[in-house]
Amino acid sequence: MSLKSKLHELKLKYQGKKMAPAFNAFHTFLFSPDETTHAGGTHVKAADDLKRTMNTVIMALVPVLVFSMFNAGYQHFSAINGFPADFSLMNDFLTWDNFWIGIIKVLPLVVVSYGVGLIVEFIFAVIKGHEVEEGYLVTGMLVPLIVPIDTPLWMLAVAVVFGVVIGKEVFGGTGMNILNPALTIRAFLFFAYPTWMSGDKVWVYGARERSEEILAGANVDAISGETILGYLAQNKGAEMTYSVSDMFYGFIPGSVGETSAFLILLGGLFLIYTKIASWRIMVSAVIGSLVMGLIFNQVVDFGWIGESSKFYGLMSFDFWKHLIVGGLAFGIVYMATDPVTGSQTNKGKWYYGFFIGFISVMIRVFNPAYPEGVFLAILLMNVFAPTIDHYVVRGNIKRRMNRLKNATIYPKDSDGKAEELKAETV
Repeated sequence: MSLKSKLHELKLKYQGKKMAPAFNAFHTFLFSPDETTHAGGTHVKAADDLKRTMNTVIMALVPVLVFSMFNAGYQHFSAINGFPADFSLMNDFLTWDNFWIGIIKVLPLVVVSYGVGLIVEFIFAVIKGHEVEEGYLVTGMLVPLIVPIDTPLWMLAVAVVFGVVIGKEVFGGTGMNILNPALTIRAFLFFAYPTWMSGDKVWVYGARERSEEILAGANVDAISGETILGYLAQNKGAEMTYSVSDMFYGFIPGSVGETSAFLILLGGLFLIYTKIASWRIMVSAVIGSLVMGLIFNQVVDFGWIGESSKFYGLMSFDFWKHLIVGGLAFGIVYMATDPVTGSQTNKGKWYYGFFIGFISVMIRVFNPAYPEGVFLAILLMNVFAPTIDHYVVRGNIKRRMNRLKNATIYPKDSDGKAEELKAETV
């Protein structure tokens, strides 16, 4: 007897028991179910179930994860030894030393995120007596990609418990939450442990430890892990040495998985091709961020603020470059497009996405202490998404009612009732 058949027998034997949801989750994860559609009837057949949908998103995230592991080491060694004068992808970036830093720093974040999150999911499934759903498969991958590389594991574990319980389970579980769970976790970390989520010592592995050694009296050089947005927020854009290609391809410091706009773009195109993510949300969010960035550029061009303003650095930053630095691109592609917490109507998606991009750039500029606003913007629009859909639906109903009032029916026979029916509505 095969392992699949044996597990199926055990599934039937313990059906209805307390721990059945946990066992069924392992069984479903390892094998496809034995139940098949019965012949002789009309059925809707589709391959886009929840598990396949989640796996497709994870496939789009894997290149970003692998790149982030190499970039973790690249930023670490470059901060210590200086960035190479003649950069070589194979000799300076895709090296075992860089990848090893990713293994010891990035993989533990992934393991803790999945381990703690799935434990919470299993506990709630057993208590509430429902099946363990695959909704956390994507959340567990997103969380380690949106935090600084030196985030303590215990801190991440606490945040995951909070995000899964408060952000999802209290609303009824997968498909019922109003806030993106991964961003709820990120928001908890930011407000509960702000010194670990911002500054110039959290984005590059070893920067915080080196700073503590210097405070203890060690005679060593400090490691600066300032991000591009950090430089701009302090009006130190002239000190940056990063090129546009560095920003686009991702050879810059930042949250673990947010740096490579190139791979994020490829992931977005893949999600659009597979019809997992909404292209309307992506396009409208890009338009919104470009519009807001262009407005700020015009404010500087008209001379309404000068170089002495604390907002000058970010306002004068080329409007289109906002898309290739920070977490804006990552948030637009992988989080704003969440089908549960985003807008559901096609017209509503345009408004929803536009305001995400618009507000993200606005928060970046007007919050110099934390020049990154995409996660706050998405959470805000998660709250307003049902309202947007409500007014879109109401507008559609109103237009249809107006058309209905102007509609008349003319009878095919000539019994003299045509004139009466001209004024009547259907």
